[in-house]
Amino acid sequence: MTSERPHLAVIGAGPAGLAATVAAASHGVRVTLVDASAEAGGQFYRQPAAELRARRPQALHHGWRTWELLRDELRTHVRAGLVRHLSDHHVWCVERRRTAAGAGPGFTVHALLGPEQQDPAEVRADAVLLATGGYEKVLPFPGWTLPGVVTAGGAQAMLKGTLTVGGRTAVVAGTGPLLLPVATGLAAAGVDVAALVESAAPKAFVRRARALAAEPGKVAEGARYAAELLGHRVRLLAGHTVVEAHGAERLEAVTVAALDPDGRVRPGTGRRIPCDTLAVGHGMLPHTDLAETLGCRLDGPDVHADDEQRTDVPGVWAAGETTGIGGAALALAEGHIAGRSAAARLHGTEPDPDEWAAATRTRTRLRAFFAALDAVHAPPAHWTEQVTDDTVVCRCEEVTGGEIRAAVKDLGAADLRTVKLLTRAGMGWCQGRVCGPAVAGLTGCGSTASRRPFARPVPLGVLARAGETEDLEWNP
Repeated sequence: MTSERPHLAVIGAGPAGLAATVAAASHGVRVTLVDASAEAGGQFYRQPAAELRARRPQALHHGWRTWELLRDELRTHVRAGLVRHLSDHHVWCVERRRTAAGAGPGFTVHALLGPEQQDPAEVRADAVLLATGGYEKVLPFPGWTLPGVVTAGGAQAMLKGTLTVGGRTAVVAGTGPLLLPVATGLAAAGVDVAALVESAAPKAFVRRARALAAEPGKVAEGARYAAELLGHRVRLLAGHTVVEAHGAERLEAVTVAALDPDGRVRPGTGRRIPCDTLAVGHGMLPHTDLAETLGCRLDGPDVHADDEQRTDVPGVWAAGETTGIGGAALALAEGHIAGRSAAARLHGTEPDPDEWAAATRTRTRLRAFFAALDAVHAPPAHWTEQVTDDTVVCRCEEVTGGEIRAAVKDLGAADLRTVKLLTRAGMGWCQGRVCGPAVAGLTGCGSTASRRPFARPVPLGVLARAGETEDLEWNP
């Protein structure tokens, strides 16, 4: 530790990162908040660009008052010199560094600056808190690479960040709670939402009714979205899935079909819906790249964290979607706990869990609720049957479903790494983040931690000079 206030680096300025930053700074810790976006807020609190002069940005958001409180507290701590907010900093690696004997762990956060991501920056801190959020899972189907097909979150980000929409007529499809706010947001913006296509059947909700009813606030929120969809006359096709997207140079229509209880498409139920936008998503996955690089343990796809949100790597905390997908309210609770815990331990004291008892109760309730919701919104069990051999699965490398199947059937690949080497699926710019779940599903190979050395592509010149860049000066 240094002789001055201990220093915590928080990576990610969404709900979890903001809550952690405010909590830690309120308890006497210097915090550097590092984020890739130009403004704090993450995807959930994404704001329109200032140049757009939005008069009522709160109309696009749920929980606006919570955002205002977090934003104001962050600004207060920045003015007081306890927090520095580094925007447009794209973190590509966090490494443990050697410190003097008895000084505790130390970390260097490596980032690339600005939209071009060419210039390096480094932040040295006593501890790190990972609040890196999650990203969408989209399973392939014929036509999903057509212009006009976007992720559900992408459609929402475009609406929140630029106040624009992708077309005049949209279909929102896939599975998961994100589809509701996306459909209602597009409809409120004047888009004709032809249908909301949800693969989960009503019976799936009935089977989990007791667990879901234990969180009445979330049930009421869902009911409000349903009422808005009804008011906009949006058709809900539950127990249905997109079979194919159609179009020559861009999207013109989609075919949807009903699913049977086993998750297979019912023959003869296909219907064609004209549209110029398809917003599709099949749930969320945690961003774990930085945690994996540090050697943090994973529980399935999630970063493991204890009751204080500590990972199993000393000096590293994690909070929010990176420890399990669960929405903004859960991320806020976990961020608060992580920030308080980190502050206490950086000051050399034992944390008192009673100080965040309310956040712990919220965390327990919401984790149980989202576990039930995840079971309801599992993708159709036999979705791979709709992926034809000529359907592109890996978009970066243009690898088709047929090539991936042949790697297993004809070439003997028995794991994802071998499939990758034989087909190049996952070798492109996204490094398998988009196609990874699809390749795993098509091959029957289980997903494994990637342990990539870097979280994003890095210029060779930056890599050659890593560790030589001076720590960013603290200018309160």
